[in-house]
Amino acid sequence: MQTWTEAQARLVEVAAGRAPADLVIRGGVWVNVHTGELLPGHDVAIADGRVACVLPDAAANIGPETQVIEAAGRYMVPGLIDAHMHVESGMLTPARFAEAVIPHGTTTIFHDPHEIANVLGLDGVRLMRDESLIQPITMLTQMPSCAPSAPGLETTGHPITAGEVAQAMGWDGIVGLGEMMNFPAVAAGDPAMLAEIAATRAAGKTVGGHYASPDLGRAFAAYVAGGPADDHETVAEDQAIARVRQGMGAMLRLGSAWHDVAAQITAVTQAGLDASGFMLCTDDCHAGTLVHEGHMDRVVRHAIDCGCDPVVAIRMATLNSARHFGMERELGSITPGRRADVILTSDLRALPVELVIAQGRVVAESGRLLVDCPRIEWPAAARSSVHLGRRLTAADFGVPAEGLESTVRVIGVIENQAPTRALTARLPVREGFLQPEGEVARIALVERHCGTGGVTNGFVSGFGYQGRMAVASTVAHDSHHMIVVGTCADNMAAAVARLDELQGGITVFRDGAELAHVALPVAGLMSEAPASEVAAAAEAANAAIRDCGCTMNNAIMQHVLLALVVIPELRISDLGLVDVTQFRMVEVVVK
Repeated sequence: MQTWTEAQARLVEVAAGRAPADLVIRGGVWVNVHTGELLPGHDVAIADGRVACVLPDAAANIGPETQVIEAAGRYMVPGLIDAHMHVESGMLTPARFAEAVIPHGTTTIFHDPHEIANVLGLDGVRLMRDESLIQPITMLTQMPSCAPSAPGLETTGHPITAGEVAQAMGWDGIVGLGEMMNFPAVAAGDPAMLAEIAATRAAGKTVGGHYASPDLGRAFAAYVAGGPADDHETVAEDQAIARVRQGMGAMLRLGSAWHDVAAQITAVTQAGLDASGFMLCTDDCHAGTLVHEGHMDRVVRHAIDCGCDPVVAIRMATLNSARHFGMERELGSITPGRRADVILTSDLRALPVELVIAQGRVVAESGRLLVDCPRIEWPAAARSSVHLGRRLTAADFGVPAEGLESTVRVIGVIENQAPTRALTARLPVREGFLQPEGEVARIALVERHCGTGGVTNGFVSGFGYQGRMAVASTVAHDSHHMIVVGTCADNMAAAVARLDELQGGITVFRDGAELAHVALPVAGLMSEAPASEVAAAAEAANAAIRDCGCTMNNAIMQHVLLALVVIPELRISDLGLVDVTQFRMVEVVVK
C-alpha cells in the first residue's frame, strides 16, 4: 500500500471526480465515528489502498477497471483496532494470527511481543516485527519495555536494555513502548525505566502502561508523571475513571480469560464520562477464542451487550485507539486519506462481519479468508529454546519441612481474572516433605533458558485437580520458563521431559501417560500451524484438564499466568515465591 504522500495526488483526482477509483462501495450506511452519526445512502471511493472520498454518489469514480461492491443498505464500519495485545498469547505466529482475525473484521493490531523478548531478546522482537509488516492488515509493534518484568524478582533469557529500546525506536513498524510493567520502579524514579520512557517520548511515540495496583495515591501519581499513556490492568469502574482523569487512556479488555469490560463500561454508560478516553482491547486471546468466538468483533458485541451505544462501542475500537497512538490521520475511520479498512455488516448490534476490506482490498467474506498471509523463515535459534541442562526426576518437585505439619503460602487462582490471592494452608509432612491435599496442588517453575537445572517449588489452589496428574507449559508469563502444576511428582517430571522433547508447548499427564498436548516449537510460545489446528489441540488439552477434575473456564490461560510477578498478590519465579503486593521474596513455609 502506498503512503499518503505517495497517494495524495491521485486521491485528489479521484475525490474531484476526475479519475476512476480502484474500488467503490455503493449504497451503504456510513458509520461516522467522528460525529457519531449513521448516514444512509453513501458511497466510498478507494484508491491506492486509501479512502479518496465518501459521498452520496460516487458514480463518477466508477471506470472500466473499478471494482464495485454493493453495500445494499448495510452499515459501513471502520475496520476494528485492537489497542493492546500480545500475538504470542494466541499461540500463533503473526501470520497465523492475522489469518485468524481478518475474517472477524480486525484490520489493525498494536501488539507488544514481550513474550518472545523474554526468550530471544531483541532478535525475537525483530522477527515478530518483520512478519507483522508483511501482513495484509496493519500490525504495528510496541517495543517491549520490561524483560525481565520485575528485575530482582525473576530472571529472563535475554534482558532488554534502555539502549535497545532507543535503538528500536528508529525501526519501521515500531509504534511505541510496550506496557511498562515495572510500575514500582517508575514510581521510585528508577533511571533505567525512566530512560526507556524518555527515549520513546523523544521519538514522538506512545508509552504503554501497566499499573496493576489498587493504590491510587502517591505511587499512582508518580507512575503517571513518569510518562505511561494508558493502562489495561484496570478491573473496576473507579480505576478506569482514575486513569482517564489523569489524562491516561483506559483500555478495557475482554480476552479469553480476562473479562473486565462489564465492570468498567459503566463509567461511560452510567457515570456519563466522555468516551474519548476509553479504548477496547483483548490483551491475551487464545486460539480457541479466535476460532470459535471472534476477536475485536467479540469485544465490541460484549460492550454493546453491557449497555454501550453501538456507535460509541465501535469508536472505542477504532478512532479512539488510532488517536491514542497518534495515527488518527492514518487509521480509525472511513474518511479521506485514511487506510481503506472497512467492514460491511447488516446489524450494528449483533455485528455480523459479512465483508472485510483492508488497505483497499477485499480480504474476507462471510467468515472466509480471501488473501494469503505471508510468513518468514523462523531461524533455528527460535526453534530450539528449551534448555533444561539435566533430566528432572520426581525428587526435584518436593518442598522439605520438619515436624508433622507446616503452614505454607499458597497461590490462589481467581477464575477469569489475572490477579491471584495470597492464601495459606496447613499441610502434613511425610518423610521430610510437605504433602499437598484437598484443593492444594504442587506448582514448580523450571528454568528453561540457560540450562541451569533450577527448580522452584510451591503450592497452588483453585484448579480442583484430582488423581495423579500434571500440567506443564513453556508459556509462563512473563519470563517464560516452564510452569508445572500437578498432584503427583512423577507425572510432573514426565510432563517436563515431554516439553523438552517437543521444544515447547503445553502437555497434560495423568497416571504416567500423556492425555493431550499443544506443540509450540517457535520460542516455546507459538505454532506455525493454522489457528483451527492449534485451537483443536488446545481444546483437547482443556478437555484433558477437565478430565483431571478442573471445572475452571479456560484453565490454560490461568495456568500460564502463575509466574506473572507484576500482578498481585502471590506468584512464583525462578528465584522463589514472590509477594507482589510488597514486591519481595517470601518463603513457601510460613515461619
